Amino acid sequence: MAGCVMCKVGLAAMALMAAVGGATALIDDAPKPAVPASTPAQTTPETKPETKPAATPESKPESKPATTDTPKEAAKVDPYVLGFTVKDIDGNDVNLETYKGKVVLIVNVASKCGMTPQYEGLQKLYEEKKDDGLVVLGFPANNFGGQEPGSDSQIKEFCSTTYKVTFPMFSKISVKDDKAAGDAHPLFKKLISQPSPIGGAPEWNFTKYLVDKTGNVVEKFPFRTPPSDATLRRRIDELLAAK
Repeated sequence: MAGCVMCKVGLAAMALMAAVGGATALIDDAPKPAVPASTPAQTTPETKPETKPAATPESKPESKPATTDTPKEAAKVDPYVLGFTVKDIDGNDVNLETYKGKVVLIVNVASKCGMTPQYEGLQKLYEEKKDDGLVVLGFPANNFGGQEPGSDSQIKEFCSTTYKVTFPMFSKISVKDDKAAGDAHPLFKKLISQPSPIGGAPEWNFTKYLVDKTGNVVEKFPFRTPPSDATLRRRIDELLAAK
């Protein structure tokens, strides 16, 4: 009996061990929850301070080295005014260069102007200074107020009879660009092209242009300046005295 009991106990123990082993096997064989693969820790990119492009110096005009040269003067208009051939009051060609070596007073004149009595002063000035080398040249023009309407022969007669004019007189011309009288004569274009106070356009009849012995215009005198004006006479004397 006792042997049977021992046998039973042994069998029971074996059965228990088998049961425990099976359970363990079942546990080991049971699907295990998937362990997520270790995800590498996300690294936030290192924030670097924003790199600004190097400041480019503002583009400036290339600086040129300072020079000690004196700035060049603006180009001047050639002041030589005797390089023209014009017709005299009798219609003869006159090369104005024949007056080179003299002091020349060029005047635009008119017979019916409030300034016409200046003929008398011009004639007196001419008579006083002609032997010293002064010559007065009269250029009749109808540009201002239509005050020189006559023909060359009429102008000559008027000047000779009324004012005893003996200084050279020339054929009537236009002394400024004018629709009625036409374009300015080349001589007066040259005078007009000169800067003040050397030249410029005549404002009215009896504007005066003073020319030195070399043929260069040197000063303009307004129409209201009478031939007896002290400044005009002093300038004439200075030019006459120049070598």
